[in-house]
Amino acid sequence: MRNINQKYTDEVYDDNGVLVEFTVHCPEDYNFAYDVVDDIATAEPDRPAMIWCNPEGEEHRFSFGDLKYWSDKTANFLMQQGIGKGDLVMVILRRHYQFWFVALALNKLGAVIVPATFMLKEHDLVYRLNSAGIETLICTDVGTIAQTVDDAQPLCPTLKRRILVNGGGGGTTPSDKTDNLGLGSILSGPDGLCQLPAKRPDWVDFNSSVRAAPEHFSRQSTKAKDPMIMYFSSGTSGNPKMALHDGLYSLGHLGTAKHWQNVRSDGGLHLTIADTGWGKAVWGKLYGQFLMEACVLTYDFDRFAPEDIMALIKRYRVTTLCCPPTMYRMFLQGDVSSYDLSSLGYSVCAGEALNPDLFEAWRELTGLTLMDGFGQTETPLTVGNMPGMTPKPGSMGKPIPLYNTKILDENGQECDTGKSGEICIAYDPAARPPGIMIEYYRDPEKTAAAIYDGWYHSGDMAWRDEDGYFYFVGRNDDVIKSSGYRISPFEVESVLLTHPAVRECAVTGVPDELRGKAVKATVVLAPGHAAGTEMTSELQAFMKRQTAPYKCPRVIDYVETLPKTVNGKVRRAVIRAVDEQGAEAASRRAPEEFGG
Repeated sequence: MRNINQKYTDEVYDDNGVLVEFTVHCPEDYNFAYDVVDDIATAEPDRPAMIWCNPEGEEHRFSFGDLKYWSDKTANFLMQQGIGKGDLVMVILRRHYQFWFVALALNKLGAVIVPATFMLKEHDLVYRLNSAGIETLICTDVGTIAQTVDDAQPLCPTLKRRILVNGGGGGTTPSDKTDNLGLGSILSGPDGLCQLPAKRPDWVDFNSSVRAAPEHFSRQSTKAKDPMIMYFSSGTSGNPKMALHDGLYSLGHLGTAKHWQNVRSDGGLHLTIADTGWGKAVWGKLYGQFLMEACVLTYDFDRFAPEDIMALIKRYRVTTLCCPPTMYRMFLQGDVSSYDLSSLGYSVCAGEALNPDLFEAWRELTGLTLMDGFGQTETPLTVGNMPGMTPKPGSMGKPIPLYNTKILDENGQECDTGKSGEICIAYDPAARPPGIMIEYYRDPEKTAAAIYDGWYHSGDMAWRDEDGYFYFVGRNDDVIKSSGYRISPFEVESVLLTHPAVRECAVTGVPDELRGKAVKATVVLAPGHAAGTEMTSELQAFMKRQTAPYKCPRVIDYVETLPKTVNGKVRRAVIRAVDEQGAEAASRRAPEEFGG
C-alpha cells in the first residue's frame, strides 16, 4: 500500500482518535489521474479499485492497473477527436464503467468533465449546453437521452461532437430477455469490456474507438489549479448555476472518504448509491476513495430496489455504505432482518435532513449508527460526524478541520449558541481552501453574491449547540431536497407555466415521510380551465413529459391568487407556513406510481 493520502495531508488527532487538525497541500503540477491512479497502478497494478455489475448479469473487477490502461486508451481516443486542455465535455453515462475511463482521461488531458443526469429533458439540455458552450457530449445509448440530445442539437450551435456509449442495458433489459441472450456472461470479464458497438447517425462509437486506440499515453502538462470538473447547481432565482472546481477538489474529498465515510483501504469495499450525473457520485465513487487506495462497488441499475441493494451488500461483503436518508427509509420498509448485512461496519448519509426517528430505527435494526454529513455541489464534505465522534440524533456533526466554518448572522458576525444563521467558510482568493469552488462559471455576479468579505456563503441555514454540533435548518433560497435530489422551484415553474391552463404558479416543498420533501405546485388557472382531479392528472402528465420525473409535482393546489410582496415577488414562505399548519397535503397526493 502506498499511503498516498499521507503525501498530501497533515493530520492531528486527540486522545479519543478524533481528527482535530487537518491541512492539505500538493505540488503545483498535481493531477489526480496521474499522481494517484497511475501511481498506484505502477506500484501495485493488481490492487482492486472497483467491482462493477448490472442487473443484466455482467460483472467486471477493475484493478488500478486496469483503470490506467483504459483511461490511457480513452485519452488517446478523445485527443484524436480534438479534445484538449480547458475544453468542457458534458458526460451523461448513468453508472456505466466507461464513466471512470472518461473522467480519468479528461483529467489527463487537462479537460473539464461536466457530469449530467440522463433524466434531463430537451429544454434542460439546451440551457446547459448553451450556457457552458459545450462542444463535446459523451452519452449513453440506454434509455431516451440520446434522442433528447438529437432533439436539442439544432438549438445548440456550439455542440460539435456527439460520442455514444453502448451501456450494455444499464439495468433496463427485461429479465426474460437477459436470460435468453446471456449477455451478462458473454460480456463479463476483461474480454467483454467495451465490446458492444453503438450505432446512431452522426454519432461516434465510443466502445469501438477506445478499443482501437493506442495503449500508451504520455503525461500532459497540467496544474493543480487548472479547472477539472463542473456541476450545475440548482437555485431559485434563476437557472442552474455552474460550479467550477479545480484539481484541488479531489484532495478536498479526503475529508469525505477518510474522515466521514471511514473507507477501508485493504479488504474493504465501499458503496455509495448515486448516479454519475450527480456530485455525490464523485463524493463516493472516485476521488477520496482512490486517494485512500480503497475499492468501490458500482451497480449499474435503472430503478432503485432496496432488496437488490441489500442482496448486493451480502454478495460482495460491502463494508461501508453511503446513501440519502430516503434510501435508508426504503431499506427499513422492507424486511431488513432477512438479509445478511453483517459485513457492514459503517453507514453514513447525506443529501437531505436526517430525522431522529430514522437515526434510531436504523441503529435498532442493524446495530449501526448513521453518521450524517453536510456539503454542497460547490464543496466536498464540510460538516460531518467523524470517526470517533458520538453523533447526536438530528445533528449533521461538526465542521471538519480542513475548513474554518462558522454560522454567521446577516451582519457577518458569528451566531451565538442556539441561534440560526448561514453556514459560511473562510475564503481567501489567494489561498483558496482545497475543494471549494473556483467560481460560478460565466457568472461573476452570482460568484460575488456567494463569495465576499472573506467568506464563502453557502446559503444553507443551521444552528450550533453548546458542544459545537451543527443542526440543519433549511435553505435560504428555497431549493427543495427530495429523495436526495436538489430541485430548483424556478426550473419547475418555468416548465409548468408553458401549459396553457396555468396562469401563475409557485413551487415549494412539502413534508413527505418517504422522500423528506415532495414537490408541490400552487397554481392559478387561466380563464376557462377548472380545478379538479382531471386537471391535476393533465398537469402531472404534462410535467412528466416535459421535465425529469423527480421534478414533477406530486401535490397540486389551486388558488385564486398567489401571496406576493408589494413589488410582486411570490412569497413562498407563506405557502410553506400554510402547509406546515396542516393543509390538506395528504389528500392531494398523486398516485404512488406517478414519478416512481
